[in-house]
Amino acid sequence: MFRDVKAAVQQRARELGFDACRITSAAPPASAAEFQQAVAEGRHGELAWLARNAEKRTDPQLVLPGAKSVVVLAVSYENDEPRNFELRVANDERGTRGQSAPAEIRNSKFEIRNSGTVARYARYADYHDVLVEPLKQLSAFVDEIGGSGTRSLWYVDTGPVLERDLAQRAGLGFVGKHTNLISRSLGNWFFLAEILTTLALEPDTAEHNHCGSCTRCLTACPTQALPAPFTLDARRCISYLTIELKGSIPVELRPLIGDRIYGCDDCLAACPWNRFAREGQLMKAHARPDLIRPDLLALLALDAAAFKAKFAGSPVLRTKRRGLLRNVCVALGNVGDASALPALERAAADPEPLIAEHAIWALSQISERL
Repeated sequence: MFRDVKAAVQQRARELGFDACRITSAAPPASAAEFQQAVAEGRHGELAWLARNAEKRTDPQLVLPGAKSVVVLAVSYENDEPRNFELRVANDERGTRGQSAPAEIRNSKFEIRNSGTVARYARYADYHDVLVEPLKQLSAFVDEIGGSGTRSLWYVDTGPVLERDLAQRAGLGFVGKHTNLISRSLGNWFFLAEILTTLALEPDTAEHNHCGSCTRCLTACPTQALPAPFTLDARRCISYLTIELKGSIPVELRPLIGDRIYGCDDCLAACPWNRFAREGQLMKAHARPDLIRPDLLALLALDAAAFKAKFAGSPVLRTKRRGLLRNVCVALGNVGDASALPALERAAADPEPLIAEHAIWALSQISERL
């Protein structure tokens, strides 16, 4: 019966579109001490919520008293876009080192000049919204199959849990040297969600690390935000700088951001386990092709209403207009040409000081290249 209940939960998860479903106990994660040390050293930057809920993150019982199991789920956002990574590298080479992009890429269907890169996961509708309904249904199923008194809580990257650690213990994947979870069947391109429940389910076998001697993710990071294996300094991470950081991007890090305007995939894209990645179904219908290589000049022209309209239902809304246009200015400063100057001059007079500051920097960068 114990195994039958687990099999029923996993079957229901597949029916709802989840690409993987594994089970672990609700015991504290093994990496609790390392997490607490990272917070104590301030490596979480402005992510105050990590420190605020630190105690809960190290003990699932504080999140759901009486919890016995954690159902860990994965949803793939693989979409087979290797060209975007090549184009981003070409932009970086031209913008930060003054080199021309290879002819093959210059002549591709994409426009390189004055265009930017959005992290792959954000080229969809916000996964927090997309996964709500299937998670609600699966959580209700767990409560139903568990019988009277069963309680469950579900989260999509929002709960006070160390989800990557729980996922590794559940056998869904392993934490790589870039500190992200890697699946041997999904590569790096997937979201995590979890259901804490008072229902006792048979745990799956824990996964172990399969990085071996590979350090591609460490060397791929443009800002050296991965100073050592399994160590992330969020304060230098481009995803942190372009999404979580609310103020000015440090001047010394701006040239390293290249044309990235929302997040960064470099450490993920460098991982050789991506050869096993496969496209999932849940996110496929929510793709945003307009965000594959967005026109930076068009973005810079967005007022508050146009920004909200364009990015309605998108993760990009998190940065607000001031944050995104700050990032756009930095990207133009790195890869923009003379045609970007009029738009940047207008941005330099923007009533939002954060945008104006970064526009002025971008103007100086382009002027030095002309």
